[in-house]
Amino acid sequence: MDDDIEKMREHVRAALPGSGSHGFDHTARVVRLCEAIGAHEGADMAILIPAALFHDIARPLEEETGVPHEEAGAQMAETYLRSIHYPENRIPGIIHAIRAHRYRASTAPGTLEARVLSDADNLDAMGAVGIARTLLQAGEQGGGIPDAVDHIQSKLLNLRGRMYTETARHIAGERHAFLIAFLAALDGEMHP
Repeated sequence: MDDDIEKMREHVRAALPGSGSHGFDHTARVVRLCEAIGAHEGADMAILIPAALFHDIARPLEEETGVPHEEAGAQMAETYLRSIHYPENRIPGIIHAIRAHRYRASTAPGTLEARVLSDADNLDAMGAVGIARTLLQAGEQGGGIPDAVDHIQSKLLNLRGRMYTETARHIAGERHAFLIAFLAALDGEMHP
């Protein structure tokens, strides 16, 4: 399986920009969070890690066409996994986790692996990394600090309450506190 995972990693790395708010660096952090949370929660890593690798593969396609990346990414993952003869019994779980990972996905995470992926993706939007990604995204979209602050207030501060696993809830508590402290410091510097 390790050889398959490395092939997947290289396939996804080639499809995504190296960095940015949703670049391969984000995918790599989500994979690491999935490894840690999944091990603690008892997830099936043969489902979880491929799902984590492929979860944002269709982000560039979504930016071009508007197609939801969770749907297109699930299709791309299914095609790729079948092309390398990945165990057929694992593919439905991978596809489900990809479809259900997004904050505003229409599919709820119905398996442990899908819940861990959702948690890991949301955790990467919190804390110091989440703030950095929010500022990057605001800049990528032509916005500024007020746009980033609005995103933090309207979405990121809600993420702590959306965690499915106990492991992620613990991490989210620490990252949520950092978001609150950052907003207070930013407000103090912008409005002395």
